[in-house]
Amino acid sequence: MRGIARRLGRDPATVCREINRNGGVVHYRATRAEEAAWDRAKRPQRYVLHRRSELAQLVTRKLKLRWSPQQIAGWLKQHFPHDVDMNVSHETIYRTLFVQARGALKKELTAYLRRRTLLRRRKNAVSTNTRFHLKDAVSISQRPAEAEDRAVPGHWEGDLLFGGLHSHIATLVERRSRYAMLVKVQGKDSESVVRALSEHVQRLPQGLMSTLTWDRGSEMALHQQFSIATDVKVYFCDPSSPWQRGTNENTNGLLRQYFPKGKSLAHVTQEQLDQVAAELNGRPRMTLGFKTPAEVLFKTVALTG
Repeated sequence: MRGIARRLGRDPATVCREINRNGGVVHYRATRAEEAAWDRAKRPQRYVLHRRSELAQLVTRKLKLRWSPQQIAGWLKQHFPHDVDMNVSHETIYRTLFVQARGALKKELTAYLRRRTLLRRRKNAVSTNTRFHLKDAVSISQRPAEAEDRAVPGHWEGDLLFGGLHSHIATLVERRSRYAMLVKVQGKDSESVVRALSEHVQRLPQGLMSTLTWDRGSEMALHQQFSIATDVKVYFCDPSSPWQRGTNENTNGLLRQYFPKGKSLAHVTQEQLDQVAAELNGRPRMTLGFKTPAEVLFKTVALTG
């Protein structure tokens, strides 16, 4: 192929793609390849998802599960590595959604895409919040090194997700696998939060949670009671440093697809929260090589069990 490429003045990769596209080294025939090239050049052409109804239906199902186009494209590559007809790029999915002339995906599916609204303030804006002082808080700097490099499972991050009308839910995310759990809390007071978290965490297999990293909010004022009840050590981020629990922050952003800002969470049941968590844990993640958090956590636990 390199010799052919030199004589034609083309890149070897171009020659390789031309041969593979038209039957491979054994079955390549120049005449058939020429005819195919002219067929491909005809315009207008039907778009990829319009030509492949089975693929369009699969993409639609995944969008309704709130998978992002990038997650869908990565998952397809993993599950159909040798089937070109069942692969599509995330850009094609986006274009098909937003250019309705393509017609393969309905515009209503855009409602399942992730949206994020950023609130920007002036750099010199003065905060009116009074920082709560946690008693006997252990800094994140003292957290084990294995938690920092995500080497082993069992290290979690947590926070409260705020809803309208002073409603909240607690969110817990395992750092290595990005596996999420959602916990219904009756209020923001520390007694309610610690009681709900303790009951939920005690249902986990022993050893699956060894540390928990939390923001410096008043809801964890009774963190020592939580540690006694669960045998889980609690570490706290530095003030105004949410990026120190970035996995949890990212997960809370994903949850806004289900619980938009301002929507009351008061009537959301634990069963509904479990269903949302299961859906979230079933989404492939690029950072996990397009595996799902559930796959990664269960495999890791099986290996270390």
